[in-house]
Amino acid sequence: MKKFFAMLLVLVLALSCCAAFAEETEKEVKSEGVMTYEEYVAADVDSEVVIEAYVQAKQSWWDDKATVYTQDHDGAYFCYNMTCSEEDYAKLLPGTKIKVTGYKAEWSGEVEIIDATYEIEEGEYIAPATDVTELLGTDELINYQNRFVSFKGMTVEAADDNGAAFLYNWDGSGSEGDDLYFNVSLNDKTYTFVVESYLCGPGSDAYEAVKALNVGDVVDMEGFLYWYNGANPHITSVVKAAA
Repeated sequence: MKKFFAMLLVLVLALSCCAAFAEETEKEVKSEGVMTYEEYVAADVDSEVVIEAYVQAKQSWWDDKATVYTQDHDGAYFCYNMTCSEEDYAKLLPGTKIKVTGYKAEWSGEVEIIDATYEIEEGEYIAPATDVTELLGTDELINYQNRFVSFKGMTVEAADDNGAAFLYNWDGSGSEGDDLYFNVSLNDKTYTFVVESYLCGPGSDAYEAVKALNVGDVVDMEGFLYWYNGANPHITSVVKAAA
């Protein structure tokens, strides 16, 4: 019996060491002069920032400017109109590690990096979706700004007085190819989500899924927690919830 408990103790210690090692390797060591996510959050708006992160999705390229969603193990960074040739834009595949130098900015609550340049580094990481469903409507939600997140078990509500399940543009003034706005509810509170056409345009799974929605559908979603005068998630996946 003593031998059994001795072996059990060794096993428990080994598992504890493995868990500690896994936790430690999850923490990234930043290059010299590169901010941690905490330092980035604490930096003043308009100040220069230098971060390392991994491309999670590309929103758009235009006139040698790229807009991308990036994330590391601690947080997320929205890089807006980053200097980038069309040839280099093709290299920014999901998971690609980049070092970004630019200026911290804020627009209608959305914190982003502007006037930025970047360089590709060694490394790869795809962030799992963090379930923030229960944080909707709370002050804590903003701590997940720009991250890849999920929302589960939400009910599609009418997007206008006519009972439409979605609108082209926020006010219904658009047409095919424009952003799709739709309302979903949880615990008697309704929220507006959007499929950003530059990110997921016509023909994409997300765009077509929203066009096929009916009021009353219960859906699970994933996307990036963009902010515009409050949470304004840019949805990249919509599926009907399992019964």
